Amino acid sequence: MEEIYKKNAGIVYYFLLARCHDEHLAQDLMQETFLRACQSLDRYNGNCKMSVWLCQIAKHLWYQYLEKHKNEVLQETQTETIPSPENIEENLLARYDLKEVLKELHKLPPEMREVMYLRMTGELSFREIGEILGRSENWARVTYFRGKEKIMKGMVKDE
Repeated sequence: MEEIYKKNAGIVYYFLLARCHDEHLAQDLMQETFLRACQSLDRYNGNCKMSVWLCQIAKHLWYQYLEKHKNEVLQETQTETIPSPENIEENLLARYDLKEVLKELHKLPPEMREVMYLRMTGELSFREIGEILGRSENWARVTYFRGKEKIMKGMVKDE
């Protein structure tokens, strides 16, 4: 399980961070995800990548958290930490400051922002992103492309 954790913790963390926008909550939910995965590892049938299975568990934990805390207001916090810039569109970062890119990314609609985070930070394929979000590979690909276009337009407009 330690090997599974090392390989997938970052993906699960950024998947949760894209949803909750709270570093501490994402960390807590990530830990709970791996605890639940340990408890039900015998039910993993190998039909999908381990990271996809773990993100499905994380998604259900996030929904449970929302249901339990539905009367509380979740405060969005911006994070300064982001994985290495090589994972993000190289041409975008070569031209603009990472902080500005993140500001534009934060302006995207939630589902589009989530696709962007999963693709950029989790290094997931469009097929995997579609599986995690219960959509098609093509939907994930189109949503990512449109998100990238919106970021580029926002960056050009701000100049």
